[in-house]
Amino acid sequence: MADFSESVVNQRFKSVFEELDRTNRIKGKSDIAKRLDTYNHVINSILKGQRNITVEQLTKLFHTFGLNANYMFGLSEEMFLMNHPANSDVSVRDISEVHMFGRNNIKFVPNLARAGEALDPGQRENADEFPRFSVPGMDGDLWAFQISGDSMLPTITNGDKVICEKLERGEPLRDNQVYVIVSDVVVAKRVQQIRQGNTVSQLRLISDNSDVYKPYELDINEIRYVLRVKCRLTDHAIA
Repeated sequence: MADFSESVVNQRFKSVFEELDRTNRIKGKSDIAKRLDTYNHVINSILKGQRNITVEQLTKLFHTFGLNANYMFGLSEEMFLMNHPANSDVSVRDISEVHMFGRNNIKFVPNLARAGEALDPGQRENADEFPRFSVPGMDGDLWAFQISGDSMLPTITNGDKVICEKLERGEPLRDNQVYVIVSDVVVAKRVQQIRQGNTVSQLRLISDNSDVYKPYELDINEIRYVLRVKCRLTDHAIA
């Protein structure tokens, strides 16, 4: 049986479960299972490191308990959002309404091929056609793209969605981090900056599936947009 106990998200879920139980916000595994629309044995398996928590379960966890998504990703030590209705003794009905009518700040573009069109300021009217959603704790004007192919295995798998923030031209990049690069094609790759003197002249684009896909260089003047990948959504978890 696979060991999922090293997953940051699963480890954090265990801490959240213990805190909710300690503060009497839940009454054991069967209670949280009911709230997450799952079963007691599923919660038990997640806590034991025998399976991953799913995206659907995490979404319910965020909205029901006001959990900070950045905490679950290991990006923050603040477990709960203090400005969330769930942490202000607001009813479940009110929480649902906040979820429905809250600020959906993430625009979902179904495939990378449409990224250039979506990001083009001259085609802003087209941006309205893209569905929007939100993830608690992830603020700002964000974009989500669905990835196809196997070039970034095992980091990003076919069908994963990546949530990104658009960078301004000239904003510094970090070598070996994953970005979405928009040129005449759109790719998700790790980047390394190639300099001429003090100026970045090219980006080397690197696939994690390096046995199949070799690195290549792209001139800076060929790049239209760069987006930093903040997290990914899989069929099984958010990472």
